[in-house]
Amino acid sequence: MSLLDRLKAQIAQDGPISVPEFFTRCLHDPRDGYYATRPDLGVGGDFITAPLVSQMFGELIGLWAIETWSRMGRPAPFRLVEMGPGDGTLMSDLLRAARLEPAFLGAAEVWLVEVSEPLRAKQAERLGDGPRWVGRLDEVPGGAPMILVANELLDCLPARQFVRTESGWAERVIGLGEDGELAFGLRSLGKSANAEVTPVPSPSPIEGEGRIDIGSIWESSPAQAALASDIAHRLAIDGGAALLVDYGRAAPEPGDTLQAVQNHRKVDPLKTAGLADLTVWADFPAVIAAAREAGAKAGPVLSQAEFLLALGIEARAQTLSAARPERADQIARQLDRLVGKAQMGALFKVACLCAPDLSPPLFEDAT
Repeated sequence: MSLLDRLKAQIAQDGPISVPEFFTRCLHDPRDGYYATRPDLGVGGDFITAPLVSQMFGELIGLWAIETWSRMGRPAPFRLVEMGPGDGTLMSDLLRAARLEPAFLGAAEVWLVEVSEPLRAKQAERLGDGPRWVGRLDEVPGGAPMILVANELLDCLPARQFVRTESGWAERVIGLGEDGELAFGLRSLGKSANAEVTPVPSPSPIEGEGRIDIGSIWESSPAQAALASDIAHRLAIDGGAALLVDYGRAAPEPGDTLQAVQNHRKVDPLKTAGLADLTVWADFPAVIAAAREAGAKAGPVLSQAEFLLALGIEARAQTLSAARPERADQIARQLDRLVGKAQMGALFKVACLCAPDLSPPLFEDAT
């Protein structure tokens, strides 16, 4: 029985499920979850990430990590952690760039936080047996500073969805339609429950955002905030910094960002359970607020273009083009894909969480 059929049977017996429960089952169901059984990255797969667009992305993050480590006082050892490392390309490119500073490589203990066994196999194939693998951040030993990188991780963490109705806010759930297929529905929020959903605005206008219209969807991701809190707590105790890169919002705003992607195309998430990648936008305001509450410095949020251009990606592209003139046009396209406003440059954001006494490069104004 497919995951879709099992979800239908569960809902028929027990009633509608929340969007986060559906999201988690689609990605991590042991029998049929997308990441548990069939993650497929790259041009020939379901989706492509920035490290797979160009080596420049991981190389520049490597240079950022070296400078951050230097500002930390060049600790040895330190934990170099990547969460959600995909097929290992980002870490591979980061470590290659880090050869510029042998002391950094000598001090780094590489840890990969990965729950997907198929992806662990791909990472091991690319990186060898140097890294250590764990399933959760709290399995990475403490007692030493940490530099953490996570690219397109937040969007893999589920969000609750709330719909503004004429009678107030209701939670979006997934049930069965009259045809027996999965369908979105609404679950009423009692007064006490509504009061507990703090990220949901009141029906009055939000300053600077305009009125929240009837039918608008508001997303709240306790999972994203919890991860930020866990990372920040670790940084506040042991020191270091975390770099989070993802597509998402830099300011609170309504919108339905739940999407499924298969073969580089958006597909219906309710018809492709377990067969497609499922994501929501990263909520950077909530992530930063949670990190600060846990005792770390955080912010500001930069666009990916601002981040990469400040690190010198244009100069790196010129160097690569000079070394391989036959690839100059391809490198130019890769550069545009990473920093172009109509490409990844504006939609993707970069945020930094760090220890209270640290000012990482490009994030000196973190508070």
